[in-house]
Amino acid sequence: MTIQEAQQAVDRWIKEYGVRYFSELTNMACLTEEVGELARVMARKYGDQSFKAGEKENLDEEMADVLWVLICLANQTGVNLEEALKKSIEKKTSRDKERHKNNSKLY
Repeated sequence: MTIQEAQQAVDRWIKEYGVRYFSELTNMACLTEEVGELARVMARKYGDQSFKAGEKENLDEEMADVLWVLICLANQTGVNLEEALKKSIEKKTSRDKERHKNNSKLY
């Protein structure tokens, strides 16, 4: 599935099952909440915290939830995430192509 296809699939789901998109501000709050849930799993799996009884190591689900809400926001605001990501990669390549190679902290 391309990013564009993912944007279309989310849009179809919203129109068929979701009634309508939440407002942009509500979805921004939802994105923040989902990132927090992802952070909790990361802290428990890779950090110093341990999982509580009944908690799942559902890293894939939490990442998908973040992506879902980000796609919703992109659809609502007219952002083509595929094109935006291409531009971001080009920008980072132009700006940082030597920076990280010359960073002794990374070795």
